[in-house]
Amino acid sequence: MQKKITLQLTPSEAANHAIITSYIAATIGVNENAVTGFYTLKQNIDARSRKQIWINITVNAFINDPFIEREIEKNIFPDVHQSNKKIIIVGAGPAGIFAALKLIQHGIKPIIIERGKDVRSRRRDLATLNKEGIINPESNYCFGEGGAGTYSDGKLYTRSNKRGDINRILNLFVQFGADENILVEAHPHIGTNKLPHIITAMRKQMIDCGGEVLFEKKLTDFIMDNNELKGIITADGDKLFADAVIVATGHSARDIFELLYKKNILIEAKPFALGVRIEHPQEVIDAAQYHLAEQCTRDKFLPPAAYSLVEQVQDKGVFSFCMCPGGIIAPASTNQHELVVNGWSPSKRNNPFANSGMVVSVAIEDILQDKKLKVEHTSPLALMKFQKMVEEKAYQAGGGKFVAPAQRVVDFCTNKISTNLPSCSYLPGLNSADLKTVLPAFIYSRLQQGLQAFGKRMKGYYTNEAVLVATESRTSSPIRIPRNAETLQHPQIKNLYPCAEGAGYAGGIVSAAMDGEKVANAIAAFYYKS
Repeated sequence: MQKKITLQLTPSEAANHAIITSYIAATIGVNENAVTGFYTLKQNIDARSRKQIWINITVNAFINDPFIEREIEKNIFPDVHQSNKKIIIVGAGPAGIFAALKLIQHGIKPIIIERGKDVRSRRRDLATLNKEGIINPESNYCFGEGGAGTYSDGKLYTRSNKRGDINRILNLFVQFGADENILVEAHPHIGTNKLPHIITAMRKQMIDCGGEVLFEKKLTDFIMDNNELKGIITADGDKLFADAVIVATGHSARDIFELLYKKNILIEAKPFALGVRIEHPQEVIDAAQYHLAEQCTRDKFLPPAAYSLVEQVQDKGVFSFCMCPGGIIAPASTNQHELVVNGWSPSKRNNPFANSGMVVSVAIEDILQDKKLKVEHTSPLALMKFQKMVEEKAYQAGGGKFVAPAQRVVDFCTNKISTNLPSCSYLPGLNSADLKTVLPAFIYSRLQQGLQAFGKRMKGYYTNEAVLVATESRTSSPIRIPRNAETLQHPQIKNLYPCAEGAGYAGGIVSAAMDGEKVANAIAAFYYKS
C-alpha cells in the first residue's frame, strides 16, 4: 500500500534517508523492511522554537509494495506548423513563454516577439553593465528572453492559488529541466545560474512544434481597424499580422504604456511600492532566524535563513520584498541615468550576504500630499513618472556608471551620512550619500520607522553592519491595462489581451506564468466557440 505520513524531524534527521525510513516504520507500526521506499511531497522549516528547529516533511511511503518513483506529469505539445490561427505574444518573459506553450497545446501557433536578446547573449550585456556601467536599454536585467526573473533570482513562491494551478506550473519547469525539489519546498527557488538552461529548453520546444521566437524585435505601433487590433509594427519596420495580440511586456516597458496612452487606449495608474535594498551579512540573518548564540554558526543541514517583514507605518505598508538569502544586489535599470537595484541568488544561495527589498506602498494620494513633488497627478502615467523621477535622483546621487547611493541602516534612521560603507555584493559599487536627497519624504520617514520596528522584532536587524542601497523601484507595474473579467480582452480594443505583471495582473514568475496560461485559455475558448 501507499501511505502519506507527516513527520517532524531535526535538520540532520531530515537529511538522512535511513532515519526517515525508520520513523515511517515506527509511525505506522511495521518493520523497517516493510518500507520499500518513499518520496517527499512537502517540506518546510519550523524555526519558531528557540530550543529546537524542526523540519516538517510529508512523504508518500510504500509499504510492502514495489517502490515507484514520483511520476512527473509530461505535457504533450502538438505540431502547429499548419495552424490557421496565429497569436502574437509581445514579450518572452514567463507570461509570454507559458502562454505560447499553452496555445500550442490548444493547436494555435504562437509568435513571440522579444525586444531583447536570447538568454545566452543577454548575459554578455549584463556583464558589461556590472563591470563598465554601460547599459543596453533593450537587453538588461529586465528585458530579454526569460524576462526579469531569469537573471534576478528565479524564486517560484506565490500565494496566488486563485490565479491557477501552481503545481502545474512547477511540473512544467521540472519537465524542462528544473530540480524536482521545487515540487517539495515551501518556498521553491530555481536560481539564476539554472534558469537560462530551462528557458532555452522551453524555446526549443516551441520552435520544434512550429511556434516562432523573434529576438531584438521591438513593438513600436499597433495596426488597427477602428477598435479592432489586426497586428503590430516593429522598430525595424516589419508589419506582423495575427488573430490576436497578447501584451506581456513586464513592469518596466514604459514605452508600451506611453504608446497606449498616445493612442488613447485605456490605461490606469496602479499603486506599487518603492524604497531601497537592504543587505546584511548572511550570518546576522542566520543568527536571528535560527536563534543562534553569539559566534555560533548555522547548522550545515539548514539553508541560509530568509525573512519576511511587514509593518503599518502612518497607514502605509512598509515591507520586505523579494528576499534573497545568500544573494547579490544587481543593477536592474533599463535606461542610462536611471538607477534601479534588485536582488538575486544562485541555486545554492551560498554568497556571504542576504539582501531584500525594503519598500513602502505608493498611491496617487501620496503624490498629491507631497507638495515638493512636481508630477502631473491626473495622468494615468503619474505613478510611472514619479518612479522615473526617483530613479534619476538615485543615479545622480551615485555619481554615474550605476554606482549606487547608500547609507548604513542606523545612520539612515538617525539622519547621519555614513563616513564609510561596509562590504557589499553590488558590483558597480557604492557611494555614501544622504538618501533623504533621493527618496521622497513620505517614503523616507516611513522607512526610518519601519526599520526601527523590525529591529525590535528581529534581533540584530537594526545594525550599522547593514547597508541600504537605492533605489528598489520596480516592485510591480505602476500601470494597469484593463481587461474584461470574462474574455480577458481589453474593454475598448478587440483582439488585444493585456497579460501578467506589466498589465497589473501578476507579481512574480509563477503568477505571471499562470496568467499567461489563463489568457491563452481565454483565446482558445473564444476561437473554439466561434
